[in-house]
Amino acid sequence: MTIPLRYTLLIRSAGFSQQSPYTALHFARALIACGHSLYRIFFYQDGVLNANALIISAQDETNIVYEWQTLARAHQVPLVLCSSAAVQRGILNQAEAERYEKSAANLAVEFSLGGLGQLIDAIQQTDRFISFGY
Repeated sequence: MTIPLRYTLLIRSAGFSQQSPYTALHFARALIACGHSLYRIFFYQDGVLNANALIISAQDETNIVYEWQTLARAHQVPLVLCSSAAVQRGILNQAEAERYEKSAANLAVEFSLGGLGQLIDAIQQTDRFISFGY
């Protein structure tokens, strides 16, 4: 019998340029299927690009933004972006869009902006921390 563990995942690369966000997604689903839980998924560096609501995937490709949203909804997993990394890469919620006087927000639903403190908290609160990407 396996003891259920709580995991935090760190995603550091974009789905359209690296395989690692897809690997992380499959890993997350496998953890849940095995009875483990995800405390938080934190997106950092180019990983924040996985939360861009304006990304359009080709019909024969996986829509990574939608897949992360589906996972978050189904299993109540917080999807948190480093706010500094997100703003630098043009990923904005409504408050940041107004703050920087941009015409629109593009942070996908289910994702939120946060700070590195939330990553540190997640690492402290979980049994395992796994990083995906460069």
